[in-house]
Amino acid sequence: MAEFSMPVQQARARSRQQKILRAAASVISRRGYQEAGIEEIAREAETSKGGVYFHFPGKESILLALLDHTSGLVRGKVEQAIAAESDPVAKADAALRVLLRTLAKHRSLARVFAVEAAGAGPQFNARVAEIQDEFVALVREQLDAAVATGAIVPMDTAIVAQAWMGALDAVLLRYVTSRPGPGRRSLDEIHETLRATLLRSIGAPVPGAAVSVAGGSPRPTNSIETNGLERR
Repeated sequence: MAEFSMPVQQARARSRQQKILRAAASVISRRGYQEAGIEEIAREAETSKGGVYFHFPGKESILLALLDHTSGLVRGKVEQAIAAESDPVAKADAALRVLLRTLAKHRSLARVFAVEAAGAGPQFNARVAEIQDEFVALVREQLDAAVATGAIVPMDTAIVAQAWMGALDAVLLRYVTSRPGPGRRSLDEIHETLRATLLRSIGAPVPGAAVSVAGGSPRPTNSIETNGLERR
């Protein structure tokens, strides 16, 4: 019987950790990292402070766990999207598309990392930089392949990949911090305009007709307001 108890205990521990992380994302997105307290996180997670500390030594470790969870989630989706394409330019395009849509879908988490985690400390900042470099490298790899196949002209793909990610970061920051209203662009409008701009920046054709950001409506198949951690 004991051989079955360990997997069950591990599954329960993971479930409790995920619940704490979801609660932390909610509290930090509302109050900011500095003002968020372990007691409030514990209350939202329906556990005690001791229950939180059993899984995480402190608030910074919770934030780092959130960051690693989110980057793993996004990277998995990006790699799937890249694998589904055969053309290197399409692979780079897919990587940016999935990055934007996944982070916009998990808006509360994106807001935590983009805005509310200010002052979280050097360890957090260093990990953010590492993750950004990993995604830049993913995009650069596809751009290098596009140059090698002659799909685009030779260029400094390291700088271009950084520029692409910088543009994505800026647009995403604006999206997750803006309030819903008549002047707010839909995620579809944002994606199509950003996509066209980035593809033209490397001299690649833009599939489909140009999209105006002045009008239009989001495709109903996209759910962009879902917050929190994905349940697995």
